[in-house]
Amino acid sequence: MTFSLHSQDYFPTDSGVKTTENNLVALTNATIYVNPTKIIKKGTLLFQNGKILEVGKNVTIPKGAKKINLTGKTIYPSFIDLYSDFGIKKPKRVVNRSRSAQYAASREGYYWNDHIRPDINPVKEFSFDTKKAKALLNEGFGVVNTHLQDGIIRGNGLLIALDPNSSNAYRVLDTRSAQYLSFSKSALSQQAYPSSRMGAMALLRQTYNDASWYAQGNIKNKDLALEALNGNKNLVQIFETGNLLDALRADKIGDEFGIQYTIVGSGDEFERISEIVGTNANFIIPINFSDAYDVSDPLLAQQISLRDMRKWNQEPSNLKVLAESGVNFALTTRSLKSVKSFHKNLQKAIKYGFDKEKALASLTTIPATIIGNNAIGNLNKGSYANFIITSGDIFDAETILYENWVQGNKNVVNDMYIKDINGNYMLSVNDKNYELIVSGKAKKQSAAVKIGDKKVESKFSYKEDWISITLNEDKVYTRMLGKIINASNVMQGTAFDTQGNETSWSASVQVKKKSKKEEKNKKTEKETAIVVLPVTYPNLGFGNYKIPETETILIKNVTVWTSEAVGILENTDVLLKEGKIVEIGSNLKDRRATEIDGTGKHLTAGIVDEHSHIAASAINEGAQNSSAEVTMEDVIDPNDINIYRNLSGGTTSAQILHGSANPIGGRSAIIKLKWGESAENMMYDSSPKFIKFALGENVKQSRSANGTRFPQTRMGVEQVFTDYFTRAQEYEVLKKSGKPYRKDDEMETLVEILNGERFISCHSYVQSEINMLLKVAEKFNFRINTFTHILEGYKVADKMAKHGVGGSTFSDWWAYKYEVNDAIPYNAAIMHNAGVTVAINSDDREMSRRLNQEAAKTIKYGGMTELEAWKMVTINPAKLLHIDDKVGSIKEGKDADVVLWSHHPMSIYAKVEKTIVDGKIFFDRDEDLKKREAIKQEKSKLITLMLNEKMKGGKTKAPVKRGDINFHCDTLEALLN
Repeated sequence: MTFSLHSQDYFPTDSGVKTTENNLVALTNATIYVNPTKIIKKGTLLFQNGKILEVGKNVTIPKGAKKINLTGKTIYPSFIDLYSDFGIKKPKRVVNRSRSAQYAASREGYYWNDHIRPDINPVKEFSFDTKKAKALLNEGFGVVNTHLQDGIIRGNGLLIALDPNSSNAYRVLDTRSAQYLSFSKSALSQQAYPSSRMGAMALLRQTYNDASWYAQGNIKNKDLALEALNGNKNLVQIFETGNLLDALRADKIGDEFGIQYTIVGSGDEFERISEIVGTNANFIIPINFSDAYDVSDPLLAQQISLRDMRKWNQEPSNLKVLAESGVNFALTTRSLKSVKSFHKNLQKAIKYGFDKEKALASLTTIPATIIGNNAIGNLNKGSYANFIITSGDIFDAETILYENWVQGNKNVVNDMYIKDINGNYMLSVNDKNYELIVSGKAKKQSAAVKIGDKKVESKFSYKEDWISITLNEDKVYTRMLGKIINASNVMQGTAFDTQGNETSWSASVQVKKKSKKEEKNKKTEKETAIVVLPVTYPNLGFGNYKIPETETILIKNVTVWTSEAVGILENTDVLLKEGKIVEIGSNLKDRRATEIDGTGKHLTAGIVDEHSHIAASAINEGAQNSSAEVTMEDVIDPNDINIYRNLSGGTTSAQILHGSANPIGGRSAIIKLKWGESAENMMYDSSPKFIKFALGENVKQSRSANGTRFPQTRMGVEQVFTDYFTRAQEYEVLKKSGKPYRKDDEMETLVEILNGERFISCHSYVQSEINMLLKVAEKFNFRINTFTHILEGYKVADKMAKHGVGGSTFSDWWAYKYEVNDAIPYNAAIMHNAGVTVAINSDDREMSRRLNQEAAKTIKYGGMTELEAWKMVTINPAKLLHIDDKVGSIKEGKDADVVLWSHHPMSIYAKVEKTIVDGKIFFDRDEDLKKREAIKQEKSKLITLMLNEKMKGGKTKAPVKRGDINFHCDTLEALLN
């Protein structure tokens, strides 16, 4: 007799008797996928007590084993989902009914920020969900890795076997399977910080720093969150992201701290596959494909962006692209509205070229390897007896999944002993012949009855080998009962009419000859290849199919605005080579150069925008009065169409500034507008370090309905600066002392300011506050680099010149809020005449496309010369940003950032013909016209494909018009608070 190992259990059972049935089982004559590459034909799988004892062709079956013949059936390892919240309730979001924002943490004994929750162990919250388990079992899943999906650092996960027939004592395979992270705040706290993506990234960095400091025994208090974080550091680190850019951002943080995250992707990885490959990360990929848009209304169809239309078309190819690029990934049911759509979507991905072997690996061996458990995801000796039994290829739409065994316990999905009788039959009864059409799978088989072209009302059932058919023909009922009598699915039985008369009936399979039309349609469908439109960089309208390359370019006979002492040069040649301006002169030649005739045209240096908020996924981190720890470099968005639009207006470089929500804002990003390149490639090499400060209404929250954060007055703003710089001085003294110190990213930034290593660009309006900050800087012995906006600069221009601070201002903005009442359009000229370096900035995505005209306004308002006016958007902002050694003027040795204009560059008739950055043409007016036409053609093609999808019965959704937000300093607070 074979005894179960369960006889040694130390815990009681619900029944009074503990004897168990014989659970030694041998499945024979099956095709067995031991793993995706090891396949056994006519093999045997022997298992007992939830574990596999043997697998192979010549397995000796012990006496007493239960044998199940699976001839014609296939066995696969059950699937694994590594990203789930199975059995764990989503927390209800805490609602703050107070007008005051929450700034302090609500948990005592834990980290200072409520959204850091590595101490959470979901074991206490776990409750097996039989209904959800059944849905997952029906799709082939046997194990899930679940966790509480709440917070930035979320605590550990549970590895759960989906066996409804067992208890949690057996189901829970691992109580510390992974540690989870995200950029999303906890629903259980209303603590305001962080309020942005860059804030979440900064918080993660500081948490890692603090955990290291804590691990060294330098903190006297006990912090349960940091203890848990240090205790979890050897677990698999799974990071949830919401989009491609967030995946790259998460990997960036991991690289900084020597952590290789496993990244939960979002299905758009194909858009920047080379960058995804560069992460070297394992991925967990959802397959929640978009539905086609309903484009039957041409007016509504016009509202859909090309990017959204492409998404529907390109998403199903994502798995193919990832696999062929060598990215290691598992699949997840995450984000599916219904788990029932999992196989349908996977079959679609396979139709789009995803290899079946890799598909199986992504559901079995790969997730098992990622989670570090070699007893799941395969059918090796010693592994858990987690497997599915199917009628054939698991990825075939016609395949039936019969049973899903988890830990040796059977879960029936479809009765494998119900014969598949699908087909077209000739049904003969009462001297009439009908067409009987049976379709569906297993117990869900149904039938339709026709006579000629007329459909006959009928009911059909096939259960326990008995077939029952009822016909209602003009309210005359015929009931038939019978069985299948042979392997050819011939049916026979007895029929009864409403009068009680008996007669025999039969049905035999008919090979229906397809019509010429059907044959033609089938041939057309077979020959029609899947149409996947090519990806552009970025993957939206006006994107580049190929990222521009550095060229050798010779611009001949052009009027050159040098922005240097030599001024404007007529009929001059400029040679660009290897990304640099290599020669300026007459009759220049280079046989390898592409020549451009500049006759009658003007060439200038690329416009430099000192103050911009384009190309960013976040602008403000305003939950604290200082956010010096955050950086705009973390949130640069290379997909922002405003990059392209700015290039069309001649702008080639910009400082992407933090918003003006707090006195000490975040660090800047200085970028070149390289349309199509990655965020990393847009950053200046050895970029000068800048930070945004702010004064006035915004920082004291005058226009915020619920702002209660300090400061609330202009006096308080001054105190913030004094306090933080005093603390920074103390921090530096400790750091230089050689004693242990806690690395504080915020203080590190402020120390850089004190040491002249980081420059301040300060949002400013009122002269009293401008005077105040100058005095604070002089008190702490550093210099303000730039006052931006500075609309009362004309009142303090002499003091600005003495201090050495520049002014970056608007040409003619005024009266848009009270503290701007004294603004005048002569401001730029007055500051310039006082000896201040003056730039004209945009602070606006639309204005940054016409800074050439904004510069021209200083000629009208203030009498600036054309040369000095033009310098205000080229060399002057470059000087303020400390990049004038690279850009801002046309000079030999500088970067090849130039703009070719059709007319005088400050004329309202001037159009940009070409914008060149680092010797690469990123905007070309002729190419732009071609792109516009290509967009029309592509949208037309996609509309046709979507209409076809609808005609075939595919799901469609209504078009949604997306809003667009114009970010600048004086709208952000109203939007974010």
